[in-house]
Amino acid sequence: DDKKEYCEAQFDEADDQKKALTRAISDRKNAIATAKEAISTLTEEIASLSKGITDLDKAVAEGTQQRKQQNEEYKELKASDAAAKELLSFAKNRLAKFYNPKLHKAAPKREL
Repeated sequence: DDKKEYCEAQFDEADDQKKALTRAISDRKNAIATAKEAISTLTEEIASLSKGITDLDKAVAEGTQQRKQQNEEYKELKASDAAAKELLSFAKNRLAKFYNPKLHKAAPKREL
């Protein structure tokens, strides 16, 4: 009788341990599944952010190229404006020589 009770107690204890281990295994499997899902989500987010960074780099490069082109155009415009102003000043001086000699400014002599 004592042996039977002892065996039953051992069986109950072993059954409880089995249930606890089964529960722990199930919990670990759920944790692994959750971690895998999180890894998958983070991998997708990283890919999306990498694509965004690549697109942003491309946009920055295009913007830089456009600004360089605009700067060159601006410099050309300023140079042509300066040349036009100089030409107008020269023409104004020539007209002043003919129509109003008092306002005429003699051109400086060039040395060769």
